[in-house]
Amino acid sequence: MAQICTTLGKNNGMVDQHKIQFDLIKLLNGERILRLTEPQSGLSLEKKLAPADAVVRQKEKLLGVFEAALARAEMMKV
Repeated sequence: MAQICTTLGKNNGMVDQHKIQFDLIKLLNGERILRLTEPQSGLSLEKKLAPADAVVRQKEKLLGVFEAALARAEMMKV
């Protein structure tokens, strides 16, 4: 299994995007999984990537869902 880690360089609202970790995991059968993790909250989200769609678009969509989940988790703390 190959793994590539990057971080996103934006800061927007309550979510500190500098700390969101992106892992692109290539499975033995050739499929790829994109995993987003925020270390402070421990929240992690994974999605199998569609081979026909651009990775960047799928990453942006997953990031939107992930940010919403982080914001919701933050609201639950209050």
